[in-house]
Amino acid sequence: MTPAILKRVLRRDCSLFQADVESRRPELLDALKGSRLLVIGAAGSIGGAFSREVVQWPVAALRLVDPSENNLVALVRELRASSLTPPEDFATSAIALGTPEFDHFLEAQPPFDYVVNFAALKHVRAERDPFTLMRMIQVNVLALDALLQRLSRGSGGRFFSVSSDKAVNPANLMGASKALMEQTMWHWSDRLTAVTSRFANVAFSDGSLLHGFLRRMEKRQPLAAPLDVKRYFISHEEAGQLCLLASVLGGNREVFIPRLEADQDLSTFAEIAVAVLQESGYTPRLFSSDDEARRFAASMGPECREWPCCFTVSDTTGEKDEEEFLAHGEAADFTTYRHIGVIREPARDPEGLQRFLTTMRRLRSEPLWEMSALVQAMEQAVPALSHRVAGRDLDGKM
Repeated sequence: MTPAILKRVLRRDCSLFQADVESRRPELLDALKGSRLLVIGAAGSIGGAFSREVVQWPVAALRLVDPSENNLVALVRELRASSLTPPEDFATSAIALGTPEFDHFLEAQPPFDYVVNFAALKHVRAERDPFTLMRMIQVNVLALDALLQRLSRGSGGRFFSVSSDKAVNPANLMGASKALMEQTMWHWSDRLTAVTSRFANVAFSDGSLLHGFLRRMEKRQPLAAPLDVKRYFISHEEAGQLCLLASVLGGNREVFIPRLEADQDLSTFAEIAVAVLQESGYTPRLFSSDDEARRFAASMGPECREWPCCFTVSDTTGEKDEEEFLAHGEAADFTTYRHIGVIREPARDPEGLQRFLTTMRRLRSEPLWEMSALVQAMEQAVPALSHRVAGRDLDGKM
């Protein structure tokens, strides 16, 4: 992915949040100097972006943990080979949140000033079966609750876990799990400082549809995308900066959101596919079926400057026409930062959360997991969830 492609997709020349970082530099420096940080899920797209941001500051100790050993090694190699210098007290561990290994790791560490969490299942595809859905609930909610309970027994500190625009009026179970993640943080926020950020899509992040465009072009495969689904996008750098500002400067029970405008910043995936192709020197050639697009791709010679595309109306479970950042009754302060809104004191539902946690722990112990029982528990815990089953999921589409 070239800078020219990213610029065309985002429609801006530089980071949306660079001015806010610069204006807050003295505060960031004062807060981070000599601090100890733990980054969970550090080797993912957003966790890696945050790690690249935080090593630019004079922290005293940095611990990066992620279950993906290969991605963790790649991140360390990148940091060591660049001008970004990790602190002298720096270590990584290939472990996962919610496991005995992670629990023992945490017990062996001195207290952290900042615990920053990016561990999550983030794909709408997770609701295709009860097993993947249960793992999503475990990682996004149950393991988080156990972590916060453990941290609350310490000396306080600050905790950040990344949320999603999909948590607002969720149309899918992944979004509902992120709404429950927020509620879990607010439950423990009387014992530590809890902050989150609702994200736009990170352009070309690992596993995303935009990332898939690039991989398919490498393999000379057709591009496929929905015509009617619109999303907001930010860059990896912007994701890292937004999380840095929120985790370090955010107040207790605050939600940071990007300041983006629907008439300027929303794009369809089909529009982005066309932009990527054009910036790469190709002209999209539209086909009405996957088979036709695949046949054309198989026949393309090296000199062909047309690229097969199949753009269709969305017909899969869990898709929402447009994402949003503010839930009903919420308001954001857009005066504190230039390009960031801050939601203060979002609604809390401790009783609903506790019922959900109790139900899920009971269901996890049962020998048979039923999709309907999991969905019902999430619908009861997240009243704003509008879960429409379309009879087809993303695994059934090109």
